[in-house]
Amino acid sequence: MKKTINTSQAPAPIGPYSQAILVNETLYVSGQIAIDPSTGNLVTINIIKETNQVMHNLMHVLKEAGMDFTNVVKSTIFLTDMNNFPVVNEVYGSYFTDQFPARETVQVSRLPKDVNVEISVVAVK
Repeated sequence: MKKTINTSQAPAPIGPYSQAILVNETLYVSGQIAIDPSTGNLVTINIIKETNQVMHNLMHVLKEAGMDFTNVVKSTIFLTDMNNFPVVNEVYGSYFTDQFPARETVQVSRLPKDVNVEISVVAVK
């Protein structure tokens, strides 16, 4: 059984995809970037604020599916500059308490809307 998850508390998709898809007990959350859903503006003042906005967007999608960061089993972090890794890693890590998910972090040449970080997650009920 496949169910589309959508919340106004996270940015609307900017292309032909869903914020998340729930299949049975597994939630696949699309990559989130630092768009403030209340204004539609990018939050790119600095990498700390940008990463926090990304994590807040993820949090709201998870919440809409009845989950939180304790349910996350896998994540992918995309960075346009690996020099930002220590800061992004610290902010990202602050949203988890223990049993950190599996993860990869990769540097890419460019991300949508020229942001610096995008994160996607997979979560299980």
